[in-house]
Amino acid sequence: MQHKYKQLLGFSALIVAIQLITYVAGIPYHLTQLTMTAYYTLLVIGLCMLIGYAGQISLGHAGFFAIGGYFSAFLTTHNMSGIKDNALVAFLSKIHILIFRNDLYGGQILVFHPWSACIIAVSIALIVAYAVGGPVLKLKGHYLAMATLGFGIIIYRIVLGTPFLGAADGISEVPGFMLLPGLEIIGKGSEKVINYYLAWGFVLAGMLLLLNLITSRVGRALSAIHGAEDAAESMGIPTDAFKLRVFVLSAGFAALAGVFLTHYNGGIGPSEASVLKSVRYVAIVAIGGMTNLWGAVSMSLILNYLSLRGTFGTYDDAVFGVVLILIMLFAPDGLIQKQFFYDLKSFVKWPAGKEKA
Repeated sequence: MQHKYKQLLGFSALIVAIQLITYVAGIPYHLTQLTMTAYYTLLVIGLCMLIGYAGQISLGHAGFFAIGGYFSAFLTTHNMSGIKDNALVAFLSKIHILIFRNDLYGGQILVFHPWSACIIAVSIALIVAYAVGGPVLKLKGHYLAMATLGFGIIIYRIVLGTPFLGAADGISEVPGFMLLPGLEIIGKGSEKVINYYLAWGFVLAGMLLLLNLITSRVGRALSAIHGAEDAAESMGIPTDAFKLRVFVLSAGFAALAGVFLTHYNGGIGPSEASVLKSVRYVAIVAIGGMTNLWGAVSMSLILNYLSLRGTFGTYDDAVFGVVLILIMLFAPDGLIQKQFFYDLKSFVKWPAGKEKA
């Protein structure tokens, strides 16, 4: 069995073990935060691919998360019953892109099916990423960071000030996402366990995709771009095209995470688009190691879970900011590195080797 499949199998065992611990300890309510952590982790691994392998910093990925979440929320809650006789609306209803469902008060409303809303929301995020990434990725260093920061601020101000997106209140009463009959993304207590496994299943699927990408010819090209972009370009690698594709891919991960978490929580607010959320994601990637997808997953599991449990209290954002500064100063390659484990292994073996000598 290939090493990456062993890693995926080991992480799957960890996910099962965590769920069993919550059951035995009588604390199943922790699964809510762990499930939300999984969806944030989906964004983080996409961002890790962009920063660690394409060498491009982004301080605006919370914006793509919000695009996915807000569009899916709007499309699945906006009632179009008033125009149900319109030819286009009638046709969309006939092919089940639009469906009738009960609202909070038992009335019938005509809205987009969650699958349709998800496809539209993610597609819009991909189009925006392509449009933004084209000019922005020509910048480097702090100029690129400033440009993506500006994008994040624009998205935040739009969702905060747009009435039909709920403005400061956001959008609530978002229905569950029925993936298959009997399999629904929803935050109801009776569905906690299945949603926990479903969320981390998405993370494992994303990891499998990215690990295969890293070990492919494209992955080697991305590593070359990260190491020395000018040298990679001189060797015939289309650096601009590769950077743009990875940027769009990571935006797709963020938008999909936004869609899933919005349906799980039953709503979304403007805080999900805030710049501080983007800084948090970058901090998690930095702590885990820029080129270490498993490090990013591990740190996301720990830090996002602690944050969602309220461990850091009112200093939540400050903690991530301080951690990011400390990492950049003292461990720019991240805390979780291959070299760390090699050094630990050598240290453990050293006494035995010395005694033998």
